[in-house]
Amino acid sequence: MRLIDRQYLETPFYGSRQMTAWLRRQGYAVNRKRVQRLMGLMGLQATVPGPQTSRPHPQNPVYPYLLRELALTNSNLV
Repeated sequence: MRLIDRQYLETPFYGSRQMTAWLRRQGYAVNRKRVQRLMGLMGLQATVPGPQTSRPHPQNPVYPYLLRELALTNSNLV
């Protein structure tokens, strides 16, 4: 945990994957899940934002859902 904390102060953008690779280069046989758990215990989180996959593009139009008020009781109504 001391090594993880020291390296996090130098490179706060390291997540668990990069931290695991760094520890392995230093000669420690660690698993990524263990590094995730230790970083979670210490409250460390990478400073870079994650992927923004659910944000729509502002130029794309928002179409209304036309079937919201219809009661579809049988098949082949739409």
